[in-house]
Amino acid sequence: MEELHFEQLDERLYYEKMANGLDVYILPKKGFSKTYATFTTKYGSVDRTFTPLGKNEPITVPDGIAHFLEHKMFEKEDEDVFQKFSEQGASANAFTSFTRTSYLFSATDQLYKNTETLLNFVQSPYFTEETVNKEKGIIGQEITMYDDQPGWRLYFGAIENMYHTYPVKIDIAGTIASIDDITAEHLYTCYNTFYHPSNMLLFIIGAVNPVEMMDFVRDNQASKTFAPPQQIERFFEYEPTDVAIKHRTLKMDVQKPKVYVGLKAREVTLQGKAMLKHELAMDIAMEILFGRTSAFYERLYDEGLVDETYDAGFMLEQGYGFALIGTDTREPERFIAEVKAELARLEQSFVLDTKDVAREKRKHIGSMLRQFNYIEFIANQFTRYAFNDMNLFDVVPILEEITIADIEGAFASIQGESQQTSFVIEPLGDEA
Repeated sequence: MEELHFEQLDERLYYEKMANGLDVYILPKKGFSKTYATFTTKYGSVDRTFTPLGKNEPITVPDGIAHFLEHKMFEKEDEDVFQKFSEQGASANAFTSFTRTSYLFSATDQLYKNTETLLNFVQSPYFTEETVNKEKGIIGQEITMYDDQPGWRLYFGAIENMYHTYPVKIDIAGTIASIDDITAEHLYTCYNTFYHPSNMLLFIIGAVNPVEMMDFVRDNQASKTFAPPQQIERFFEYEPTDVAIKHRTLKMDVQKPKVYVGLKAREVTLQGKAMLKHELAMDIAMEILFGRTSAFYERLYDEGLVDETYDAGFMLEQGYGFALIGTDTREPERFIAEVKAELARLEQSFVLDTKDVAREKRKHIGSMLRQFNYIEFIANQFTRYAFNDMNLFDVVPILEEITIADIEGAFASIQGESQQTSFVIEPLGDEA
């Protein structure tokens, strides 16, 4: 077991790679009574074309299968997993994103029992055609529910506009038609490929003894048999740097129009510290140029063009990345024009003020240090960073070393008219 000491944050992280390939990280936190654990696979909704474990030819599975599999993992032949966690004083949950699926619990006691339950239920799949078909109706209702949420439709509408082929454009839950094609065999194929311990990470944080817990996890994993680890082959079609659709509108039952301007990133192949620095530099750029303290926002707010729903942010993962700037507004077309005009101005003259950059860096560092008081944030962010060869504990030192040139270079990767799109949700009855 390795002990990693991060002096600046006064944190000690314990790590061991199990014999079966599972990465285990344990972070004890002084003064905490609660423990939070996440068991995560590097498998999300974008992983639709891959070579199954033990096979030679790639396959494409129905959209939404990663999310479907997450639901089905909680159903066992002879027990209710949620009830078992509850009886052991734990609160359990799970989520599926574009790139990962995570199972988790939080508890103040019976830590070892709950850890055992987490490991065992995720590592013991049980699927039948009967239970799979039953789940289709449940997930179908969930899909319908999200289809009726304007905020969700706005977000995915903007992403759909940006991407030609990359599966981030597909809703994480899939469609009612796509999940209807899912079979138990599909689930076992995806499970056996992506839920191998070598593709997973266990992170435990809080009131935990790292030596005893590592021994416990090691014994648990040694009692199970797994296929030999195999490099997972994932396949993605070529994705151009320009957006697929420049502008779209959708009518829904909303009181005020909603709008997003999307900026598609060109730099989507970075990993490790290079990716972390690029992402942090983009976060700073977006906050200075389009955040709620920016001159751009203040001007539009004073003119009544934006309201308290306004947001501007950046997202980056291996294979895709984008910035979104949006608000509820009575004049969505004017808002789009203002954002594009500001982007055009920045392309001609983009000079950052040294004081603004220093202030924003201090703000980001302070925010990150405060977040280290929240064990849920640490667990979920650590895993996301680890799957991209980044380290959450590198965030503060990298923020300190970021330069104006880094920020300007990062922002340049989303500049260009061909990378701009807009999506508007209009109230029903409005003229097109």
